[in-house]
Amino acid sequence: MGVDFKRRNNMSVCPFCALDHIKFRFENDLIFTIEDAFPVSPGHTLIIVKRHVASFFETTDEERGALLDALIREKARLKNEFSPDGFNIGINDGYAAGQTIPHLHTHLIPRYKGDMADPRGGIRLIFPEKAAYWKD
Repeated sequence: MGVDFKRRNNMSVCPFCALDHIKFRFENDLIFTIEDAFPVSPGHTLIIVKRHVASFFETTDEERGALLDALIREKARLKNEFSPDGFNIGINDGYAAGQTIPHLHTHLIPRYKGDMADPRGGIRLIFPEKAAYWKD
């Protein structure tokens, strides 16, 4: 399986496919990692499948394995470099889920005690009125 850095539907080049390799923190044949250009916390990292594919559900077993290996690798690096107290891991899969770049990427977001008043609910906070399920 080769790396498929291609133009999608003869439109502009995908921003992830067009990245300069010098920006990569880690790279292998299937994935690469970069710092998020718009980090929500110090150390916010993206793990990106090299093949231009939009959905996690379109990936191969090998790509999913490489993605998980990179998550573990980057978690260790971030723990050492930033000493976070926790992590959020997220994939926005599809426009309705908030995906703005149709090229699969996983967010690894370090979290820190005190970075928000009440972190309970985590990713459920995308729907704030449904986040505090423990209050009902």
